Amino acid sequence: MGQDLNDRLKLFSGSSHPALARGICDYLDIPLGEATITRFMNDNLFVQINENVREKDVFVLQTAHAPVNEHLVELCIMMDALRHASARRITAVIPYYFYARSDKKDMPRISITARLVADMLQTAGADRVLTMTLHSEQTQGFFSTPADQLSAVPLVCDYFRNWDLSDCVVVAPDAGSARRAGAYAQRLGLPMAIGDKRRLSDESVVIHSVVGDVAGKRALLFDDEIATAGSMLKLAAYLHEHHGVEEVYAGAAHGVLVGPALERLGQPPFLRTVVTDSLPLPEGAAAAGIEQVSVAELFGKAIYAIHSGESVSSLFR
Repeated sequence: MGQDLNDRLKLFSGSSHPALARGICDYLDIPLGEATITRFMNDNLFVQINENVREKDVFVLQTAHAPVNEHLVELCIMMDALRHASARRITAVIPYYFYARSDKKDMPRISITARLVADMLQTAGADRVLTMTLHSEQTQGFFSTPADQLSAVPLVCDYFRNWDLSDCVVVAPDAGSARRAGAYAQRLGLPMAIGDKRRLSDESVVIHSVVGDVAGKRALLFDDEIATAGSMLKLAAYLHEHHGVEEVYAGAAHGVLVGPALERLGQPPFLRTVVTDSLPLPEGAAAAGIEQVSVAELFGKAIYAIHSGESVSSLFR
């Protein structure tokens, strides 16, 4: 890698997660691309690329961190600037995809916004997209450009693999997440149980039962993301009250962690929560027992493989 790679490959960062961008650059042994991102007095964003990118293979990192809409527009403006600066190829690197949960029309007269975002990225100049652990796998089909989806499962499992897991069981919150939780259970060699969750509204869920042997065991709850932690709290409380589960651990690819999430995850029976650094941790996360594993090397490997024309399929699992 190093200097020869720097002559051909450039990585720029939006303002959503510069720490992750720097970690990827450290792995690739290249400097972070120089760009100016400011705001006019009329609140419009201004982006200027401060180095030559003509005929370079350019990657732009931006993740769906608050303020989400501003970061999405910033990403589009940056890619448009790079396109007009004659970059040979532009890859949007989006660890946590924008509007990932708006992936279907499950109510009348609403937008399938995840598809709209895919169209916006292509219009802005993205020749391909690199992301991780989409909320629904069909979202990958929204792109008419090449789109690679990395998996956080191996990273999160490596964290738990150092533990004594002899009395642990993986519990999926509902049937819809059973396949995802099953990937964790299979990799860790653990049994799995499934909760019967009914969602009454965006913030209201009810757990009716849990199918599987969980009595007196330690429970590992896995999902693609943790937003308010409402579903996980209800499931953890049900396991504790009805099955005598005293220790609950949570894991997810994306730690969105909004609203009351830190308060919920910081109370018994939760002991620890593990997420990746696809998003920055909010203040107070460590006090709530939340830890991060880094995706910098994973994305660094994928970026290098894409740039060099090598296969990235081994990184999807």
